[in-house]
Amino acid sequence: MENSTFKTAVCQIRTELDQGQTMEKAEQMVREAAENGAQIVCLPEMFNCPYSERYFRTIAAHGHEDCVNTMSAWARKNRIVLIGGSIPETEDDKIYNTCFVFNEKGEQIARHRKIHLFDVDIPGMRFRESDTFTSGEDITVFDTRYGRFGVAICFDVRFPELFRAMAKRGAQMIFLPAQFNMKTGPAHWEMSLRMRAVDNEVFFAGASAARFDGFSYECWGHSMIIDPFGTVLAVSDEKEQILYAEIDLSRTDVVRAQLPTFNCLREDIYAVAK
Repeated sequence: MENSTFKTAVCQIRTELDQGQTMEKAEQMVREAAENGAQIVCLPEMFNCPYSERYFRTIAAHGHEDCVNTMSAWARKNRIVLIGGSIPETEDDKIYNTCFVFNEKGEQIARHRKIHLFDVDIPGMRFRESDTFTSGEDITVFDTRYGRFGVAICFDVRFPELFRAMAKRGAQMIFLPAQFNMKTGPAHWEMSLRMRAVDNEVFFAGASAARFDGFSYECWGHSMIIDPFGTVLAVSDEKEQILYAEIDLSRTDVVRAQLPTFNCLREDIYAVAK
């Protein structure tokens, strides 16, 4: 690890119905973030695909390789670590909701397939990701010149054991590309992100898509970056924008020394796999 301090950015993008338009916009936002000093940039969940069962298979049918190659080029050209939100990834006859991560050379250094699929049936909303996607099976942490990070996707955040496992594997900051909706967002978005940060005394970045008013799935937005004490360092509203925060990973050790919950786990009684 060369430097534990860095500037991170979340690109809160509104995904358009035209994929080409969305990709052009994403490229501009990634470039702007880098020009403003961001060294690690995160995109939202399904940033290249409207969040609707109607579009998942259509976009997946075109394959994910071109988008992966494009994100690799963005990372290389801008000399950034890019957490590539998520896109529909195809393998054999299966489709995954997948985040690809790239280093400053454009090399793929991680791939996270969403583990917990969003299957809900609540008043006013029914959605079944499992009708389209296959769930992932891997806990994802990765190393960069700044430190070790973790990544998960949206509904994964509701399962605290996953984040404890990432922290036990050394992740000091966790990125969560997501699209909470207009019911779960106001109720649980900020609460969930801050508690996963506090649970494990890690930095946490929730990278939401921007709201597409009138679309069948309206996203809550409100991307957020949180420190290991649960303090909100930066938060957006629902509109398209880039969110920035200065991160000093040494604060992880400071908080754990001051309030040693993570250092006082009773693994003789309970444990999460490393």
